[in-house]
Amino acid sequence: MVESYHPLRIFTGSAHPGLAREITDILHVDLGKATTRRMPDSETHVMLDEVVRDQDIFFIQPCSEPVNDHLVEMILYLDAFRRASAHSVSVVIPYFPYARQERMAKGREAISARVVANMLEMAGARRVIYVDIHNRAIQGFFNIPVDPLSAVPLLANYFRAPEFADGAIVSPDVGRASMAGKYAELLNLPLVVMHKRRMDFATTETTHVVGDIEGRRPIIIDDVMAGGSVLKQVDALYDAGAVGGACFAITHPVLLPTALKRLEEDERIERLVVMNTIPVPPEKQHPKVVVLSVAQLLADIIYRIYRGESISSQLVLS
Repeated sequence: MVESYHPLRIFTGSAHPGLAREITDILHVDLGKATTRRMPDSETHVMLDEVVRDQDIFFIQPCSEPVNDHLVEMILYLDAFRRASAHSVSVVIPYFPYARQERMAKGREAISARVVANMLEMAGARRVIYVDIHNRAIQGFFNIPVDPLSAVPLLANYFRAPEFADGAIVSPDVGRASMAGKYAELLNLPLVVMHKRRMDFATTETTHVVGDIEGRRPIIIDDVMAGGSVLKQVDALYDAGAVGGACFAITHPVLLPTALKRLEEDERIERLVVMNTIPVPPEKQHPKVVVLSVAQLLADIIYRIYRGESISSQLVLS
C-alpha cells in the first residue's frame, strides 16, 4: 500500500465487522482498533483505541437492524475521530438508513433521509459513500462529496451463466425501471415492468405487466428486500406466461421473517441472489439465498479516493 503524508486507516463499528475485515485484507492494511459498548441504560459508548491524528479515515458502517443503534454509533464515531484530530473521515455506508423516507408523501411527515444527511455532515463526515440507494436524489441532500456506487454489475455478472439465457429482467415497479434497464443492457435480455398500486403503508398489489414474459424465466430485481412483498408479485408473472424458476437479484437483504416464510413456501422461487452490504446471520440464511461480496468494489473505491484517482466508472450516473 502506497501511503501519502496522511496514512490510510480503516475502522468499523459493530454493524458488519466481517465486511470491514474483507476490505482490509484486500487493501493489506490493519483494521483500526476501536470499542463499542452498550451501556446498561441502552446508551452507546464508543472509544478509539489508537492514535488517529492526521490520518485519512474510512469508517465502514451499514445501518442495518437495529437501524437507530447503528446510526447513533456511526455519529458518535464521527465525533470521536474529529476530536482525535483525524485529517479526514469518509463514511462508507453500504446500506443507507431511512432511504425510503426521502420525501413528504403526506403532510406533516419528516423527511428522514435529509435528517440523516444533516447529522452526518454536522458530525464531521468529509465524504459519504453508499451502494444502490433507494432514491438517487438523496445525493442532493448533502453539501459534501457523495459517491453513489452500484452493485448491479456484480449481480448481473452472476446471471451471465447459460442457464439464464432464456431470462427476462423484471422491474417490480416503475420506480425500479431504470435499475432494471441497466441489468437488461448488461445481460442483453428483454425488460419487463410490473405496475403496482399501494394499498397501505406495507401492502401493494400488482395491477398489470408491461412487456413479453411469456416463455421466459423471470429475473426480478430490486434494491432492498425487507418484508418480501415483491415475492408475491410472481403470481402476475406466471399468469402472463413466465416459465421456469423465478430468480431475484437484490442488493440489500434485510429479509424480515415474512420474506423468509414466502421464500420457503413458494416452490416457483428458485433463487435469491444478494450482496453482503448488510450481514446475513444464520437465522436468515436459506438454501435459496446466494450471497455475493461487495468488498472488492468498496476496497477499489476506497483506494482510488485515497490516491486521488477517478472513480467515475463505478458511480450511478443515470
